[in-house]
Parts: sequence; C-alpha cells; structure tokens
Amino acid sequence: MEELFEKAPIRQAYFKLAMPVVISMLASMIYNLADTYFVSLTQNTDLVAGVAICAPLFNLMIALGDIFGLGGSAYISRLLGQHKIELARHVSSWCFYFGIFSSIAVAILMLIFERPILMLMGATASTYAYAAQFYRIFNVGAVLVTMSIIPGNLMRTEGRARETMVATVLGIVINVIFDPLFILGFHMGAAGAALANLLGYLLSDALLVVYIIKRCRVITVDWRKMSLQRDSVWQVLIIGIPASVTNLMISYQTALFNNYLARYGADQVAALGIATKVSQVVNAIMVGFAFGAQPLVGYNYGAKNHKRLQAIIRFDIIVEVLWSLVMASLMILVAPWIVSLFLKNPNVIHYGTQLLRILLVTTPFAGAILVYTTVFQSTAQAFNALVMSVSRQGVFFTIAIVIGNLLFGYNGIIWSQAVADVLTAALGWYLYRRQVRKVNQAL
Repeated sequence: MEELFEKAPIRQAYFKLAMPVVISMLASMIYNLADTYFVSLTQNTDLVAGVAICAPLFNLMIALGDIFGLGGSAYISRLLGQHKIELARHVSSWCFYFGIFSSIAVAILMLIFERPILMLMGATASTYAYAAQFYRIFNVGAVLVTMSIIPGNLMRTEGRARETMVATVLGIVINVIFDPLFILGFHMGAAGAALANLLGYLLSDALLVVYIIKRCRVITVDWRKMSLQRDSVWQVLIIGIPASVTNLMISYQTALFNNYLARYGADQVAALGIATKVSQVVNAIMVGFAFGAQPLVGYNYGAKNHKRLQAIIRFDIIVEVLWSLVMASLMILVAPWIVSLFLKNPNVIHYGTQLLRILLVTTPFAGAILVYTTVFQSTAQAFNALVMSVSRQGVFFTIAIVIGNLLFGYNGIIWSQAVADVLTAALGWYLYRRQVRKVNQAL
C-alpha cells in the first residue's frame, strides 16, 4: 500500500486507483440509461415522468452513505498517511454501522410522509400513481442503497478499488436482467423498476461485505470495533456532511427543475429525465476520476508530502477537463439520436435534445468543480468543502433558475444549471488558490 501511495509514478498510481472507480461509475450510468430505456418502452409519458420524479430518492440515500463513506474514507486516508492503523479500523467499523442505522431511520420517515414529499418533488395528478409505486418499494429497501456507498469508499483507502468495481458491476448486471422482466414481462411498471434496483444493490452489498472480511487489512465490519472517540466522530462528520450535502443538493436541484418544468407539461419533465440520465454518463466518469484520486490526495496530505500532492491535483484537473471536452462534444453532435432511443414522442425528442446539449456544454467547468471539491474533502478543509457543496446545485442554481424564469421564461430555466456551473468553478478556483497560498506561507 505504501509503495502505491508514496512512491509509484503519479500517472500509474492515479489510474490504478481511479480506473476501477471510473468503470464502476460508467457501469452505473449505463444501467441508469437501461433502466430509463426499459421504462420508456412502455411509451407511457406519465410513467416515464413518474419514475424520473423519484430520481432524488437515490441521491438522498447516497447522500447518507456519503456522510460515512466519503467522510470516513477522507479521514482514514489521512490516518493511513500517518500510519495510525488501529484508529483507522475503528473509524471504518463505526462508519459502516452508523450508516445503516441512519438510512433505516430516514426511510421510515419517508414512508410516513409520502404524499407531501412526492408533491414537493414535482408529482402531479397524472404522474402521482406511478411515482408512488416506485417510491414505496424503493424506501422499503433504501438501506441497501446507502450500504453500497460506504464499504466501497472505505475499501479504496487501502487500494481495493478493483473489488469495489467487481461488486458494483455484478449488481448492475442483476439490475439489467430483472428490469425488462419486471417492467415489461410482469407488467409491474414503476414498481418493477424499483424492485430490480434493490435486487442489484442487495448483491453488491453482500459482495462488498465478503471482500472486506476476506481481503482488507485495515477496513473492517467487526461490530466490536464500532466504538469511536468524539473527536474522531467529528473528523468524519465535518467532511462527510459537506460531501452528503452535494447529493442532497442534486436532489434539491432535480426537484426544483421538475417543479419549474412541470408547468410546461409532462413532455418537458420526461425530456429532462432522459437528458439528465444521458448527461450523467459524462459526469459519472468525471466523478470516477475525482473519487478514485481522493485516497491518493488524502494519503499524501496526511504524510505531508506537499510536492507530490500538488502534482496529483494538477494531473487530476488535466484528466477531468480533457475527458469532459472530448466526450461532451461528441454527445452534443448525436444528441437527437440518443434522445430518440428512449421515446418516439417528437416533443420529447425536441426538448430532450435541447436540454441535453445545454447540460453538456459546461461539463469542463463541472470537472474542475469535482477536483476542487474532492481536494477540500481529502485535506480536511471543511468550510471550503461545504461552500462547494451548496453552491453548484444549491445557491447558484436557485438564483439562476429564479432570475432566469423571471427574465427569460422557459429558456432561462433550462440554462440555469450552465450558469451555476461557471460561477461555481470560478469560486472553487478562488478557494483553492487561497488554500495553496496559506500552505506555501506555512512552509
């Protein structure tokens, strides 16, 4: 482990840690597209819109997982750089079990307050029944989604990215097998999509736990090591909570977007659901590179190897921006064809193409945002991490969509995320440069 994190060439270490995460993220996005595709084969726009409305549910449970998965992995990476192995074991066990307890509690509350939550997410009279089918089954097994996030992130801190990839991909294979069977074969519609999702997560979780028990030297699910001192709990939470806020903001952004578009009709909401899923193929790989590099950043920060740390961050930015430029350009060119694979409705194709191109045009800025955010998380810059978490899909997006709607109507709404991306990237650059100056002054 020390050889990889401390001595291996940066390019080699970066891609060895990042590529399994990238493959996992890409597989997840391909599954999401397949899920949307199988739902869209019903040619029921209300059903497609109802499932799209429930997308924030995944982000919410992933956000819970991020508190303990990303918060824990950021802290453990620094501990490993400082060679505090036993404390790292206790942190991993605490994160695993408290993540499970928290997700069960949240899922119960979600079931109790179903109707107001679905209405807040953008459900209408025509889409509510479909959204409710998905919502109920999903929340019964929501703990499985949270569980899939925590061990995978923790395992990467000791270089076990390949095992995480295998578990994720096999779970997705189960999803893809059962999706058409449940949705189309058994005519279960939205309920079938939710059930197929949960079966895939169940397999992934089981494999991740087996890998931790059999292969990990530091990360553990031993409940006897679950005790943790208050200061260590705080070290997890000060990074984990800002990290989770990022996914909560995605849920908030999706719900707000749906609400603003709902007044224009179900076609626009369905188009947004398709465009968002497609654009996430590019975004998912950017996330994979950023999260894959995170243990490398945290370890070298903990080891106080600032020269290597700066080189890793520069390389990360180059990879993110180049990838997003190339792939976004290609997908912008073929956007009408991609959208038409999901629904044959001419209105959905028109609006989906327009939305997809707009979502893709600022992906290089989104790549830079990811690098800055993960660097702040890995280096225990809690305030900067929180600022980045609430900016892109929160503060800046809200300001952009409100003002855009008032001044430009529909066009202002659909360009709001692009505006937020540019503003957040500029803010991240400023905060990062300020952090670098402080470090240089302290040396």
